[in-house]
Amino acid sequence: MPEFTSHRPGTICYVELATNNTETAKKFYSDLFGWKVNNEDMGAMGVYTQFLLKDKITAAMYKLMPEQESQGVPPHWDTYFAVEDCDATTNLAADIGGKIVAGPMDVADYGRLSVLADPAGAVFCIWQVITKHGVELRDEPNTVCWSELMTTDPNAAKTFYGRLFQWQAQDMDMGEAGIYSMMGGKGELPSAGMMVIDEKMGPIPPHWSNYFKMADCAAAEKQALDLGAKSVIPTTTIPEQGFFCLLADPTGAVFGIYQALEK
Repeated sequence: MPEFTSHRPGTICYVELATNNTETAKKFYSDLFGWKVNNEDMGAMGVYTQFLLKDKITAAMYKLMPEQESQGVPPHWDTYFAVEDCDATTNLAADIGGKIVAGPMDVADYGRLSVLADPAGAVFCIWQVITKHGVELRDEPNTVCWSELMTTDPNAAKTFYGRLFQWQAQDMDMGEAGIYSMMGGKGELPSAGMMVIDEKMGPIPPHWSNYFKMADCAAAEKQALDLGAKSVIPTTTIPEQGFFCLLADPTGAVFGIYQALEK
């Protein structure tokens, strides 16, 4: 079982759903992934929900704040990366062309957080652990297994994340799908992927997406649709790798499902 009690700097440590309808989202993800729900009353900040699988934290959720909704922020999944020093990393991001959206800030005694945007505008979060390191279970069915950057400027992204997280990029020619870049620390397993937003995809802004592992992508897609999701990209083959699909949950937040080929 891929359990985690810590996360290396520069790797994904947490995924969090921000939505305008938490009750609908709870039911959808509980039915789809078999997650249990643990609610925590945060006072003026509202109720914070952690999703559990095998009694281990695998994701989280909060209700969009009124100011977020007034600014037109849609339901979405956030991607968090572990860092050793939130303040230093935040300052570095700003120095190399990123934008500070929020933070740095303490989250109770759990950790220190900043919300950042890369030079193309893709938003992500960084997390410095104090007492809570993030997800405790991942890379197995019904848990997060991958995060992917969709961008309009891959060269700028490689430079930015290379300096921010000490990532190196390895490009793979995917034929008609274009170039796919695997990004991660030198000598380590890739931390994330990257693809270029093609004109044929329509007016998609740069963004990060999270993928959840499933034993059968097509069956999971059908189940999600039956539960009220909408198809963004139907189940598609990744040559020599597996299958994926992109879905919008009933509240509108987009996420991915991935099935690895058996080897």
